[in-house]
Amino acid sequence: MGLNTGWDADPVHPRRLLYLAVAALLVFSLLLARLWYLQVISGDRYRQLSEKNRIRYLSIPASRGPVLDRYGRMLIDNRPAFAISVLRQDVTDSQQLLENLSGYLHLPVEELLRRWREGLRLPPYRPVRLADDVSRDIMEQIQEHSGEMPGVLVEVHPVRAYPEGDLAAHLFGYVGEVTEKELDSLADRGYRPGDFVGKRGLEKELEPYLRGIDGERLLEVDVRGKRMRILQTREPQPGHRVFLTIDRDLQRAAEKAFGEESGAAVAIDVRTGEVLAFVNRPAFDPAQFARGISVEEWKRLVDDPRRPLQNKAISGLYPPGSTFKIVTALAALQAGIATPGTTIDCEGEIELGDRVFRCWKKKGHGPTDLKKALRESCDVWFYRVALELGIDRLSKMAFDLGLGAPTGIGLSGEKRGLIPTREWKRKRFGQRWYDGETVIAAIGQGYVLATPVQLAVMTAAIANGGKVLRPELVYRIETMDGEAVFRRETDVVRQVDLGARALQAVRRGLVAVVNEPHGTGWATRLRQIEVAGKTGTSQVVRRKSNEEEEREKDRDRTPWRFRDHALFVGYAPADEPRIAVAVVVEHGRHGSTAAAPIARAIFRSYFHLADGEEMENPGYLGD
Repeated sequence: MGLNTGWDADPVHPRRLLYLAVAALLVFSLLLARLWYLQVISGDRYRQLSEKNRIRYLSIPASRGPVLDRYGRMLIDNRPAFAISVLRQDVTDSQQLLENLSGYLHLPVEELLRRWREGLRLPPYRPVRLADDVSRDIMEQIQEHSGEMPGVLVEVHPVRAYPEGDLAAHLFGYVGEVTEKELDSLADRGYRPGDFVGKRGLEKELEPYLRGIDGERLLEVDVRGKRMRILQTREPQPGHRVFLTIDRDLQRAAEKAFGEESGAAVAIDVRTGEVLAFVNRPAFDPAQFARGISVEEWKRLVDDPRRPLQNKAISGLYPPGSTFKIVTALAALQAGIATPGTTIDCEGEIELGDRVFRCWKKKGHGPTDLKKALRESCDVWFYRVALELGIDRLSKMAFDLGLGAPTGIGLSGEKRGLIPTREWKRKRFGQRWYDGETVIAAIGQGYVLATPVQLAVMTAAIANGGKVLRPELVYRIETMDGEAVFRRETDVVRQVDLGARALQAVRRGLVAVVNEPHGTGWATRLRQIEVAGKTGTSQVVRRKSNEEEEREKDRDRTPWRFRDHALFVGYAPADEPRIAVAVVVEHGRHGSTAAAPIARAIFRSYFHLADGEEMENPGYLGD
């Protein structure tokens, strides 16, 4: 009996075996080719995908560089804060996650969704920040329920801190979250959604120095996203340390002197151009922006009629009023139109054609020379010399002293002011220039406009003998290891030949303004230091008759926005000047009563003078 093996007893044809062998070889070759492609050609790509499933890349935010005053006292620093982020690759239901987080964070789902969408720019293994500077209570609640919200991370990152509150807020500016539009130009510099960037002031201008370089930590996680171990850490590099020219104590004193008034003040070292104080009032708290300003807070700032967001020191345009008489006097002396002894009888007004131009003092000042004209701010003296001088020679002196052009202080938004000429009016209005407009320009009214920082630069030039300096805000910049990367250098924009005799005559007049009876700047006088200066009052609306104007002011019936601006410019010590000051008090009415006392407080702080009794005013109230 034969054994049945199930095989056909007939032998296999040799050609059939050959076909089978070839087919098997072809299949095997294809498999080898595919394996080679996967392991060699696409090996790196699939290896990265594999690693991303078990590796997390966590950013370690770098601290922004600190900002200090000229003596090393802290002005801007950082503090640690909690942030809530998510890893998109660990999120299964983004809508549900955002709704859950909305309840904990007290933020609208729409806001979280906006940040989520901005994060789509990032790879899925990079965290997307949804909320900054959350409280410890909120952080702990989220951590407690983190098991219900896969992908949620609690990060600690530095937030800008302003220990001096709103001190010098317009100078410092503020930081804010980078916008989608900004990311289009900043992404190649390492900025990511959720990062903060300088928006205004020095925070913006010094962004390349203040911003550090973020670090990174690579973590290995298990299939549930639980951290297993740290694979690699790259430490962050903080931003540079910045020293400003500002004196913190002087800044405090200047802002305190403003009280509730609105306006600006700038103090400059007349020898170097270093800005010692930079005041804008009212101000805002930069910390509001660092933590994320609310709609209500923003609306309050925008709707405030005193414009707390405006950097008035560089962008506020004001008629300089009688402070401009310094320019007129120098121009007249240089042109030979007047001498220090030129005497004009002021009877309270002049007639020009069918118009009457009045002096601020209704009964006039009587016979008046240059010194008396400056001391008592006689309008008629300057009317008369300006008619002979002409607008173009007057404007040239103004341009030479730094008016009508940006000072180059290094802050965005600086206005150039306005110094009119015949050609300017022809191009602007298609009209000829009139003598009456020259008369008004001579006392800093009409078309003439200047910023407080321009007035400070002009005053410094009078004090230092004609050097127009570029105002400097940054003293030096260094790495956190102390290596200097920038040092301030004095920048003389131009040297103006003012003439020794002309300059001496004007300076004598400015000393008289503050230190002699009937001087309009008497409220600035100090017993220990001789101050030189000039008051100013600039009209906001057309002046009425003297009697009606005084009657309304006495009754305090003029609405605030229609009251005259008050100004003072000055320097000290008068014989060897070190500091120049310009003060503008919006709608302060009189430079002698509103602006001069603020300048006095600045001088007192700068020279470290003890508080003493106010100097008694001999009863003379001028502009």
